[in-house]
Formats: sequence, structure tokens, C-alpha cells
Amino acid sequence: MALVFNTKTYTADSFNANNVAYIGAAKTVTVKDDLRLARTAAKATATYSGNGRTEAKMTRTHTLTGALTPSGDSIFRIEVSLPAGIASADVDALCADMSALVAHADFKTHLKTQKINY
Repeated sequence: MALVFNTKTYTADSFNANNVAYIGAAKTVTVKDDLRLARTAAKATATYSGNGRTEAKMTRTHTLTGALTPSGDSIFRIEVSLPAGIASADVDALCADMSALVAHADFKTHLKTQKINY
């Protein structure tokens, strides 16, 4: 199976019970172009249905300028914890809001400069 987004294709490379590793077109022995999707099932108690957890992690190698090394890896990780029984529409709304935040200029400034106070 492959995941295709933003004109990039990630092909499933390894499978485990609760995670799948994908590789992108730029992947080589020395260059990372990886995507990993993982899950943890909700663990209910006597009084709470629990939270299901998921993670999407992208790792890429970049050529660097003005740094002590010629290349380095970036990691972009999204971790989500959702209560069991959450409405599908609420999940959609969360995704829409976080997508808008990540695409926003202030978030890009946050990544580039580590600014946290707006």
C-alpha cells in the first residue's frame, strides 16, 4: 500500500502489529525520507473508556548551510490522543483546525525561530 499526498508517494516498507514504516522516493542508504504510522488501543478502566493514541512521524535528511555538518535530519511528529467514543465530526474538526495551524505563517515562524509568544 502507498500513501500519496502533496505529490509525494510513500510506500509501505515494514509492517508490525501496531505500526507501519513507509519510505519516500528520496530514501537511500544515507538519506532518510521516512514516514511511520503507529497506534495504541484505548485501555479502559472501570470508570473511563480510555483514549486511543496515534502517531505520524516523518523523518528527512537535508543539506545544511552555515552549519557544522553538511547534512542533518529533521523529524516532524504528530501525536494524538482521542477519547474512546469521540464523534467523527469532532475528529474532523480537530484535524481541520490543526491543519490550518500547521499551514499558518505563525506556525512556520515558530518552527524557524522557536518563537512561542504571539
